[in-house]
Amino acid sequence: MKKLLVAILLTPVISFAQVKETLYYFKSKDSLVGVKNKDGKIIVPAQFKIYGYLKDGDPVDGETIHFDGTKAGEEHEKYAWGYIYDRKGNYLYQPFMYDNGADYFSEGFRRLVKNGKIGFADRNGKTVIQPEHDFAVPFNYGYAAFCDGCDWEKTDDEHKAVVGGNWGIMNTQGKIVQPLAKHSEKDVEIDGKYYPNPFQYNEKEKNILKFFEKQNKKLSDLYHVNVYNKLSDKEKKLFFEIVERPKENFPYYQVNTYNHEKNELDMLYRFKFMVSEDGSTFYALNSYNEEKIPFAEWLKDEIKNAKDFQKEHTDNPNKFMNEQN
Repeated sequence: MKKLLVAILLTPVISFAQVKETLYYFKSKDSLVGVKNKDGKIIVPAQFKIYGYLKDGDPVDGETIHFDGTKAGEEHEKYAWGYIYDRKGNYLYQPFMYDNGADYFSEGFRRLVKNGKIGFADRNGKTVIQPEHDFAVPFNYGYAAFCDGCDWEKTDDEHKAVVGGNWGIMNTQGKIVQPLAKHSEKDVEIDGKYYPNPFQYNEKEKNILKFFEKQNKKLSDLYHVNVYNKLSDKEKKLFFEIVERPKENFPYYQVNTYNHEKNELDMLYRFKFMVSEDGSTFYALNSYNEEKIPFAEWLKDEIKNAKDFQKEHTDNPNKFMNEQN
């Protein structure tokens, strides 16, 4: 009876402790790229011309397969770059092209393109906002601006600007949000209009954010140590918000950092953090592919970098004070 009880108790653990199949990129004789598993079974045939530094045998990282290039024999989708497949080999979407590559994730969302329209996908490859608008900017502080009827206008040899059209603001569910008639300092200003603060937290999440709030002064001084115009304490104040919660294939809370105007500090990874699902272990992101390092180790490096900077630039107006160690 005891053995049977143990078996029953272990069953849910085993069912949820599934390990992702190891997948590898491979190259054909004509240098086209595909993906196969460790047994050599082809998951996605070799049909992509990759422009990065991908090598034959490199592992597939993340929750989806990303082909950072073009597909042989297929006409290029306007404003798109690359292809995303799930780990079973099913095509999912094409990312929006940004900075000569695939769009970055911002607050857990990446822009995608279908038939010239912009939508958003999450880190698991699921389309969470359907491609319905002519353009949209990345999410910032829970909102994204979008336009319909707008177009691209060339500004110089390398860049284009979006012009014309009707603009609006959407939330993370893709719903259009109207500006507030009255606002408080908790609300979000976007292009001179105010929108409701989109973040709400339970007690565990509030405790996670308290960890960062207790160190707000230290972290703000570290971030602004190399800013060359003198800032007030109000201008240096940082805001910390949870932009992703634990879900399938992602057992973390992601905490992003914003400046006093509630604009994200860095689109890639600097001053972005992850916290374990139980709220006990804190990490800082150390690269665009979300390499995690313990928060204490990251903080030690940031303090050293700030001190070194001040030694070389003794006239820096926003000082990091040694007694904050």
